[in-house]
Amino acid sequence: MTVLLVILLSIGIFFNGLGSIGLMRFPDVYTRLHAATKCTTFGSIFTSLSVIVFGFYLWGASGDSKYGVLALHTIVALICIIITNPTGAHAIARAAHRSGVMPKQAVIDELKEANLK
Repeated sequence: MTVLLVILLSIGIFFNGLGSIGLMRFPDVYTRLHAATKCTTFGSIFTSLSVIVFGFYLWGASGDSKYGVLALHTIVALICIIITNPTGAHAIARAAHRSGVMPKQAVIDELKEANLK
């Protein structure tokens, strides 16, 4: 059980760390959003999975319902993260594009070409 929790937490921390590095290293808002959204969503999934597994394990071991409630609340929070994180990143990217923020090394901007027609 402990090994599973350590593996899930390690994967979550690894991807959250990659998202943080991407925020510092990438050149423009679009690639930074990509790093932040993909990595932190994936990292949050694994971190939340470790809490869910731990909660259900303690609920079964002790019979105390507060651990089951912890796991269920974490499931609800995970669903909210999975829905809102990509949606928020899309809204930020769309607002940046509409504000005229261009990608750093873009070769073709299909959205700008579509708006010109």
